[in-house]
Amino acid sequence: MASPFLGELFGTMFLIILGDGVVAAVLLNKSKAQNAGWIVITTGWAFAVMVGVFVSGAFGSMAAHINPAVTIAFAVSGAFPWADVPAYILAQLIGAFLGGVIVWLAYLPHWGETKDTGAKLGVFCTAPAIRNVVSNNITEIIGTMVLVLGVASIFSSTGMTAGIPASGLGPFLVGALVWGIGLSLGGPTGYAINPARDLGPRIAHFLLPIAGKGDSDWGYSWIPVVAPLVGGVLAGLLIGAM
Repeated sequence: MASPFLGELFGTMFLIILGDGVVAAVLLNKSKAQNAGWIVITTGWAFAVMVGVFVSGAFGSMAAHINPAVTIAFAVSGAFPWADVPAYILAQLIGAFLGGVIVWLAYLPHWGETKDTGAKLGVFCTAPAIRNVVSNNITEIIGTMVLVLGVASIFSSTGMTAGIPASGLGPFLVGALVWGIGLSLGGPTGYAINPARDLGPRIAHFLLPIAGKGDSDWGYSWIPVVAPLVGGVLAGLLIGAM
């Protein structure tokens, strides 16, 4: 039953369950973790990535991309076959959507208790602290390039990290990388750095009967999709030159 498609689907689903889940814990009213803050959110997302990578591998995706920008980057670099890209991205989007639905179910009584529509949307997807099309795109491109180049370096067959991931530390190191990105670069846009992570749950927000929800901010939605893909392409070109 295990397959790369299922691996990417379940890995991305777990990424969103734990990632959007920690945001729900911090933002929604009457949650025991309400107002726990940015450190808790970035830490939760780090663990979400770590678990997502493990789950993805367990269900059959040894690549464990769980992110279309990563998939595109490695295809551009020549390390991943273009023929497999559509299936990987489809699986990631489905997994992200399902993860959003599961978070909604997990926090079902809290949506009605929360009046802030922005907080509800923030559980599912990102929004910028200051809306500026150019700077928001630049931030997401930079964050995604740091992610992809960091991942490529962690799993590189050369350099000081050579052989470390083979001992099972790879997912922990990727989680630490995402933690660092969130702490250092997450402030301006909420560090989507993953088109599926933002788009799949945003669609879930749009479709689900969430109590008292507002709009899904489609006017901004293209930035956390397009900018990470651009960052992935740029990073892929650099990886190809390693």
